[in-house]
Amino acid sequence: MGGFFFFFNKRSTMSCSALLRLYPGDHHRLLCVYSAISLRLLSSRLRHGRGLRESLRLLQLPEEEVSSHAVVKEAYLRMAKLYHPDSGAPTADAALFSHIEEAYRVVLAHLAQQRSISQNNEEEEEKVKGHAPQHRQYLSYEGVGSGTPSQREQQYRQFRINRATDQVLEYRYKIMDKAAAEEGAMVLRDTRLRSKKIQITQAVERMVEDLIQEAMARGDFRNLGGAGKPLSKFEHNPYADPMTHNLNRILIDNGYQPDWIVAKKEIRETVQKMRKRLQEVRVKLGNPMKHSEQIQWKEHCATFSDELTKLNKKVDDFNLIVPLMSWQMVHFNMNREIEKILKADQQHRKEKELEKERKLMEERENTATSQQNSRQGLIMWMQSLLK
Repeated sequence: MGGFFFFFNKRSTMSCSALLRLYPGDHHRLLCVYSAISLRLLSSRLRHGRGLRESLRLLQLPEEEVSSHAVVKEAYLRMAKLYHPDSGAPTADAALFSHIEEAYRVVLAHLAQQRSISQNNEEEEEKVKGHAPQHRQYLSYEGVGSGTPSQREQQYRQFRINRATDQVLEYRYKIMDKAAAEEGAMVLRDTRLRSKKIQITQAVERMVEDLIQEAMARGDFRNLGGAGKPLSKFEHNPYADPMTHNLNRILIDNGYQPDWIVAKKEIRETVQKMRKRLQEVRVKLGNPMKHSEQIQWKEHCATFSDELTKLNKKVDDFNLIVPLMSWQMVHFNMNREIEKILKADQQHRKEKELEKERKLMEERENTATSQQNSRQGLIMWMQSLLK
């Protein structure tokens, strides 16, 4: 009620003062009567064709923006409870309620007018869209393509397919980069842990070796029971049955070796022979190689690759029977083996060149020495003749 500014005449002032004398303690009733008088004075000043702002003030609605139909209806019901003649409220007034009802109709008419305007605008937009040329939609495809509308549509479809493919590839690249970064972090962590274990093991071994050397220097190992005696080939195992013990002793006495030791020895010897054979082939070829020599070298490399594949199968068999995982072997790599052979060949050729240069230097020195000796001999002979 305090948001409104009302101008009262002398009669209204006298009525208010009389009300204050009549109800000195009932403030709520006094405020209701005061509001009724204010609204009555405001309605008396309104014309039959009142404006929207006056109607909103009469309904006690904000003037900044027109409210929705539900808010207007709620305000009308609230005012009807206060000023309707049949409400039984002390502020009931038929004349004031008629003005409130008229203001309610004005606000509703304004809302209906706004709604019809918005609907007309939407209908006009739909009509414009409906009457637009059918090929207009193909001209807005991000400016891609040229030619007829169907050709531009096909070009735009291909453009979208290419863009989607690029986005998928970019997403996959990001995932691969992330996985590679995580794998690199795991490898780095494993390397650090392994190096730390190796450092600890080396430190323990050095400490044990130092203790052994100190004990030997003090002579602690001189009075041992087995000093000066040969080591026994086979010691008794109290946890093995006598049959197994005797079988193991017989096998050791006859030079038996486990299968994994024999397989490892065979693998080492085979790979050494293969490397030596390929190295000899490379030495026979020129440097740089001719076209025919390159073809010959590729044939030998292919044969070496086949032999290396068979050898890797033996490595797999060896890894299955070896007792400890730390003793397992890795596969031989073709590119790495070829690179080693080429490096060894280059080193061998450099050594041969250095050897040739050394021999030439020695021959030159020998020639110079012989020439100097012959000169000295000639000079001595001439001196002997002059005498």
